[in-house]
Amino acid sequence: MIENKSKYSQFIKTEAKRLGFISCGISKATFLEEEAPRLEKWLKNNSHGEMSYMENHFDKRLDPTKLVEGSKSVVSLLLNYYPAETQLDNTFKLSKYAYGTDYHFIIKDKLKSLLHVIQDEIGEVEGRAFVDSAPVLDKAWAAKSGLGWIGKHSNLLTQQVGSFYFIAELIIDLELEYDGITSDHCGTCTKCIDACPTDAITEPYVVDGSKCISYFTIELKETIPTEFKGKFNDWMFGCDICQDVCPWNRFSKAHNEPLFNPHPELLSMSKKDWEEITEDTFKKVFKKSAVKRTKYSGLKRNINFIKDS
Repeated sequence: MIENKSKYSQFIKTEAKRLGFISCGISKATFLEEEAPRLEKWLKNNSHGEMSYMENHFDKRLDPTKLVEGSKSVVSLLLNYYPAETQLDNTFKLSKYAYGTDYHFIIKDKLKSLLHVIQDEIGEVEGRAFVDSAPVLDKAWAAKSGLGWIGKHSNLLTQQVGSFYFIAELIIDLELEYDGITSDHCGTCTKCIDACPTDAITEPYVVDGSKCISYFTIELKETIPTEFKGKFNDWMFGCDICQDVCPWNRFSKAHNEPLFNPHPELLSMSKKDWEEITEDTFKKVFKKSAVKRTKYSGLKRNINFIKDS
């Protein structure tokens, strides 16, 4: 049986690589004991702001067996999205993850393929695929699976790779060989904390989500509080500041997923182009993009907020 666990684990990791994932780690599907008090405190401090969905399914967030009955293993996967080219220097900015096609669709397809190939090779294996659209603590599972450590900016970091990647999971009812955790390599560095213009990183490893530029430009549906005027550094959708300044991201290499490539117009748009963007152009440039989440009206609101700062 141990031999099978090892063989199956190796098979899954090989297939994950074939599907384009840069890393695959496996951990036992069990209650996340260390995360429970942290999540409770974070919610109690209202660090989730208007993201009330974070309060739902508290138990499911911490226990994968409540999400997938009979689950034994959490397979965590990383998919690189670092772009070969970025936007112009002096323009309104989008987080790099939103340049191309919405990652939910791309990763879900890859995860379904992985599950099918597992079922074909191993037999009756039941499971579910997760891409940050369900109550799963992606970063905690990836860290538990040895794929990296949680940095002071609360993102997962990997040596020689950085942090510009998506995290996804397959939770399955198959016992596998489990990976060990890796150590923290942030050391004394505080670049992410020092660089955050809205002081959202309140202390090392703790982010107040309700102060984050990503929260204001994507999640918040109401008016952006005036006290944050002049602090957005031209970020109109999401924010990459804490990742851009991280020394580990000097190792970032361009992805090789064509669907993550941006619409040609996106990279050449100036501030004036963004200010004058019409709903038709928005629909064309962001046809299958995650930016659709904020809608045309939301993007205009963000641009106007930055412009009037």
